[in-house]
Amino acid sequence: MSSKALTNRRPEDEKLSFGRTLLYGLQHMLTMYGSLIATPLVIAGAAGLSPAESGSLITASLLMGGIATLIQSLGIPFFGSELPLVQGVSFAGVATMIAIINGGGGLPEIFGAVIVASAIGLVVAPFFAQVVRFFPPVVTGTVITTIGLTLMPVAANWAMGGNSESTDYGSVDNIGLAGFTLLIVLLLSKAGTGIISRLSILLAMVLGTILALILGKTDFSGVGDGPAFAFPMPFAFGAPVFEIAGIVAMLIVVLVTLTETTADILAVGQIVDTKIDRKRIADGLRADMASSIISPIFGSFTQTAFAQNVGLVAITGIKSRYAVAASGGLLVVLGLLPILGRAVAAVPTPVIGGAAVVLFGTIVAAGIRTLGKVDYSNSVNFIVVAASIGFGMIPIVSPGFYDQFPGWFAIIFGSGISSAAILAITLNILFNHVKIGTPSNPSVSARGAEHLAIDESEVAKLDGTGTPGRDTNSQ
Repeated sequence: MSSKALTNRRPEDEKLSFGRTLLYGLQHMLTMYGSLIATPLVIAGAAGLSPAESGSLITASLLMGGIATLIQSLGIPFFGSELPLVQGVSFAGVATMIAIINGGGGLPEIFGAVIVASAIGLVVAPFFAQVVRFFPPVVTGTVITTIGLTLMPVAANWAMGGNSESTDYGSVDNIGLAGFTLLIVLLLSKAGTGIISRLSILLAMVLGTILALILGKTDFSGVGDGPAFAFPMPFAFGAPVFEIAGIVAMLIVVLVTLTETTADILAVGQIVDTKIDRKRIADGLRADMASSIISPIFGSFTQTAFAQNVGLVAITGIKSRYAVAASGGLLVVLGLLPILGRAVAAVPTPVIGGAAVVLFGTIVAAGIRTLGKVDYSNSVNFIVVAASIGFGMIPIVSPGFYDQFPGWFAIIFGSGISSAAILAITLNILFNHVKIGTPSNPSVSARGAEHLAIDESEVAKLDGTGTPGRDTNSQ
């Protein structure tokens, strides 16, 4: 290989051995499996579907998530960012889909709304790529940090058991199982070397599941129930029905999905340390929308990048998109072999929650690292970060905050990620691009924050490693 080819090689193009690729792919798949099946489970319950029909929704979500992941990570002309991004059913549309059901519609109305809204999203996707210059570190760092923070309640819910109506929700056993999994992750990360350390999440989940089995907290007896092989039939729930109200509501969800996927593309680009330009963003968003158009045909919903897998890329250091593509292949297999899907579904939710604490926390850490690149001597940057993260946390700490607002407003700003992204982008444009009215001196908030900074030399004095007026590095 020429030196020029080596120089131009992107980190995400690294090819691992077949065994390592498969193992890391399995780890990615297990990490997002709980979130992937959450949406079809919720919608199936709201629609009053039978267990067999619910299984069809789950199978379709697995299959389409796998296909979408392969398109996104491997890429085809004009579709796919060629980044290590795992795709799956977006949870952002759950409230809208339930509203359609409660309004007298059914799955056909939902599928029709998803198809039309995603088609519109496909058309506008390239325009999202034109705003990449409005995503400097002050914006991307804020959004990445908010992504991790907004996911932490999800990790806590999983650690408690995942089902708030269950009698053991929040029990010491559930949280203890999550804590055991978290402890294994930390121990393997500390003491493990090479592949053991990088597979710490997967190994911890395996050991956590074994412990759950010993304690009677999981049951594999139902794995053999149902067919071993099944292919989702097109329009199994009827032909799509196109209703204007549902389409408009779903279009808002698609715009939120485009915003969140753009943030995920930028986030994984920062982690992988690869160039992200307008073309890659546009190709990634087109992959999102194309897979979302196809999904309803087989009984699934809108597709988007999964933020928790961005954290997995950061914590393992495995940047290869082929490892993520392997997870897509595994999802396709699970979508065709429901018996394997039932086996993976037996992994206890608290085990996934324990691993998720580290995964989601890693996203926060990546965001903080990006925010470290921001020039805070410019007072407006400090305000952009402070206001945007604070605004993004509102729907997280108070989920009913926007309940009295119009539905479209609640859908957009009910997501902490989209709230923070919208405000950070807007404030960055107003404060850093529109110079009219911007003061030259730091604001009171920025000045006050300067006093919160810790001088390392002062810390050194506290533990005896330094003294006033003495160079602690001279010893």
